[in-house]
Amino acid sequence: MNTSAADAAERELAELSQRLTEPGKRECLRCYLMRMLNAFGCDNTHRWAARWRDLRAPRAAALLDRLADCGGFCDCEVLFNVYPGYPETDRILPCAGVSRAGSTQPCTLT
Repeated sequence: MNTSAADAAERELAELSQRLTEPGKRECLRCYLMRMLNAFGCDNTHRWAARWRDLRAPRAAALLDRLADCGGFCDCEVLFNVYPGYPETDRILPCAGVSRAGSTQPCTLT
């Protein structure tokens, strides 16, 4: 099977994209959103919240509706309105991790 250099580069970019945007094993939603928004910005959707849910809490089917009900109509609004208690700092703090797999509660940042 012949693959062109362009096909190989496209595959490599797709794999890199997956690795760069994959949530950590115990990374909470708030810390994941901080990391993704800092790196890639907000596109006025739940792009990153949905990715986190799909990979880390697939049983949380109503998560996006719940976030919107609390004023989180897109990823950046989730941080401002749903998880507003992030400390003011000039860097992203390391995530302390969720207490149990699939939890949508933010970590304690300790």
